Amino acid sequence: MTVSKAQATWTGTLKEGSGSVKGGNGYFEAPFTYATRFEGGKQGTTPEELIGAAQAGCFSMFLAAQLSKEGHTPKSIETTALVHLEAGPAITKIELETTADVPGVDEALFQDKVQFSKQNCPVSKALSSVPEIVVRARLAAR
Repeated sequence: MTVSKAQATWTGTLKEGSGSVKGGNGYFEAPFTYATRFEGGKQGTTPEELIGAAQAGCFSMFLAAQLSKEGHTPKSIETTALVHLEAGPAITKIELETTADVPGVDEALFQDKVQFSKQNCPVSKALSSVPEIVVRARLAAR
């Protein structure tokens, strides 16, 4: 079993305050503010951006494992996540866009493994309360 650690610090009020998040292994640290989270500010990250990165990374790894089990080792799997934060505030939708270069796999098997990975990667399971998770996946042109 592995345990991952992260830390967040916030000081001040919601709108005037600021914070930072960092991973326990020291590989990332980023600021965040009300403006970055709710107004599209570009001077930091957001919790939703981190959720998107976690979802995209987990999904890509899990899909690679599923395809490899079937004898189709991916050359690459690239996934982008769009996390929608709506009024409430609430995360209402996550969209994953995936392009995979997987020699020898047919479209039907690929899409089957995409759907299985969407349902079963650990981050997808953790995010099961999100009302809508959409995955659009395609094989890279050969």
